[in-house]
Amino acid sequence: MVDGGYDDWIELAHAIEPPTSHYIAGGDEPGSGDGFSVVSPRDGRTLAEVADAGDKEVDLAVTVARRAFDTGPWPRWSPAERGRALTRLADLIQRDRARLAVTISLEMGKPITEAHDVELRATIATFRWYGELADKLVDESPRTATDALALVTREPAGVVAAVVPWNFPLTLAAWKVAPALAAGCTVVLKPAEQSPLSGLSLGRLATEAGLPPGVLNVVAGGPAAGRALGRHPDVDVLAFTGSTDVGRHFLRYAAESNLKRVWLELGGKSPNIVLPDAPDLDRVAATAAWGIFFNQGEMCTAPSRLLVHRSIAEQVTEAVVARAEALRLGDPLDPATEMGPLVSEDHLARVRDHIAGGFTEGARLRLGGDRWGTSGTFLEPTVFDRVEPGMRLAREEIFGPVLAVLTFDTQEDAVRLANATDYGLAAGLWTADLSTAHRLSRALRAGTVWVNCYEEGDLTVPFGGVKRSGHGRDKSAHALDKYTDLKTTWIRL
Repeated sequence: MVDGGYDDWIELAHAIEPPTSHYIAGGDEPGSGDGFSVVSPRDGRTLAEVADAGDKEVDLAVTVARRAFDTGPWPRWSPAERGRALTRLADLIQRDRARLAVTISLEMGKPITEAHDVELRATIATFRWYGELADKLVDESPRTATDALALVTREPAGVVAAVVPWNFPLTLAAWKVAPALAAGCTVVLKPAEQSPLSGLSLGRLATEAGLPPGVLNVVAGGPAAGRALGRHPDVDVLAFTGSTDVGRHFLRYAAESNLKRVWLELGGKSPNIVLPDAPDLDRVAATAAWGIFFNQGEMCTAPSRLLVHRSIAEQVTEAVVARAEALRLGDPLDPATEMGPLVSEDHLARVRDHIAGGFTEGARLRLGGDRWGTSGTFLEPTVFDRVEPGMRLAREEIFGPVLAVLTFDTQEDAVRLANATDYGLAAGLWTADLSTAHRLSRALRAGTVWVNCYEEGDLTVPFGGVKRSGHGRDKSAHALDKYTDLKTTWIRL
């Protein structure tokens, strides 16, 4: 299917029967009460009616996860055994890669090529990487008095709730679930209500991979399910990726309940700085256009603010517009499609409100701005220039294919503009001078700075933000810090 054409992907889409029940204790749990509809942004068709978790279902999932942690085998397996189970899970995701890619395309609109080649590749790599890391971690034995032995061990933190968004439904789930499982924790995963089908599939694959019942549970639902997880006294750690507003809610829920640790990866308004000595402006423009329009701009790291030196601003903007004009919009199941629909009608309306605000505040529209096509929630790639720092286009996360171009005159101005945001997730910097790259990278308030590239890296490096972009890190061995406790044992000899 990897090399299949449009008709092959359509045929597979028609053949998929997505799971619709919660997955708890290694089996289907239909839940009580009414379900909710999962609607495809591709064409507005209802894909499935899915069980909607409330307090009862969440309590059951957490209780099962608590029992699996307190008395089950998973935390007591050797790290190598846990690692082999995660590697088996990676193999099963690889086996079902085409089916999962189609599921993601249908539920949230990601082009099938990106779903298969990018999202599923990252998901498989994440489970495999943490599976291979599981038995490579070491504890400590600090030197101390000669009549004592000191041990510092990493202990699994307990029950982890992972609440993940719809834009990368399996990759971002893997970034949380894989290190938590590698550490010996048990997990309750709540996918976003817009994209629950891929997450529910993951739970079933985990059991097939040999994870004991209750180790990975998946509940589908909306705000009520998230609130129940945030307030549940038997959840020890909650890891969330999503909006800053919802992140605040989880901090309040933790304060109101058991003071559980809450790790937040939130929004972004990432600057992409182009200095006048930037190498290869055509490549700069191609990367800037790819970065903002990839995944329909539904990316927390999207370089939505293009900060360009005034002397080259028009040249770079024209090149970005040309790249955007050439993008192919269309059915996300078509392998040739480069931009699919936004995730929902509600989200499309929010993005269009930002575009209307750009007109009102006096920015200049260079491209796009309108809905595209006769069906589905498509939006044209959109570029504004003459954007001022105080405009909404420059301040608020849009989470759509909308680029704001700002200009600067000095390097100091560029850093000031880049840091003039409540967010601090990522940044890009283009320059031919190594000293400038090093100095400005240190000055930028962001968790990741890409120099002469964007959205590059691998699982060896941590990912996360500062300021209102959150705290804690996904990816790398540092992610295990969120799901482990350091225990000191002092033995008198």
